[in-house]
Amino acid sequence: MNIELRHLEYFRAVAEELNFGRAAERLFISQPGLSRQIKQMEEILEVQLFERTKRKVQLTPAGHFLKTEVDYIFNHLDLTKTQIKEIAAGNIGELRVGFLGSAAHTVIPELLVKISQTFPGIQTTLEELSNAMQIEMLEKDKLDLGFVRLARVPEALEMRLVHQDTFSLVLLKDHPLSADDFKHIGQLKEENFILFSQDYSSIYYDKIMSICEDRGFTPKITHKSVHALTIFKLVEAGLGVAIVPTSLKQGYDLKVKFIELDKIKQKTELYAVWKKGNKNAALGKVLGLIKINGDINRY
Repeated sequence: MNIELRHLEYFRAVAEELNFGRAAERLFISQPGLSRQIKQMEEILEVQLFERTKRKVQLTPAGHFLKTEVDYIFNHLDLTKTQIKEIAAGNIGELRVGFLGSAAHTVIPELLVKISQTFPGIQTTLEELSNAMQIEMLEKDKLDLGFVRLARVPEALEMRLVHQDTFSLVLLKDHPLSADDFKHIGQLKEENFILFSQDYSSIYYDKIMSICEDRGFTPKITHKSVHALTIFKLVEAGLGVAIVPTSLKQGYDLKVKFIELDKIKQKTELYAVWKKGNKNAALGKVLGLIKINGDINRY
């Protein structure tokens, strides 16, 4: 025979009351039945837990030790029950988040602050990944939430527009073209261009190409990268000019300048993406913190 939870409940009642009659009333069982359960427990443990006389009941040294342990067990069970309810409600848990580097400058920091303030029990694991890798990991349930620059996602996924940004031109700080002199991107058609790779985002790459094509030229692309810092370093080295989301100008101390292209039609969009039917309750809580800014497109 093994000790069961009911044995510990019966023992705790007698240990606290030090009276079998009161303990039986508290447990809504008969006194003889309670006595049998305690005796059975002592036989299983092969120790005496109580000293019994006609006048009083006392704990033995072994009983005193067991009472301490039982108090810990029941306190831990209460905590476990509370945590299980919180996890089921999505208030406690881990959220695996993938993101593009450009999202780290605006959306991700703001979202992490909201999560910390609203759901402090939710822990986030962050990983910077390409669009394609995020989609693959979401489909394989290796991510809960992604932030991508895509026009469409597979049918198994949901997407929500969370941020729209303008583009900005990136020039060497002492480049002769200034914001006051700038009229349109065609003024730079003879320059070398440094762009984000198509692997970073094909739709993003196409939009930059269309910005130039709208002014009648195809940019001469000499370098590509998936990292903003690399692009800025190449511009700083005088190897060309770049076009990036305006939000990326924050957080760098480099010898480059930015001219916002706020008069053109092209904008860059960042979408939150997650898998339909994801069972992580924390995801639903976090999605509630993300503002809906646009329509959803899928293929």
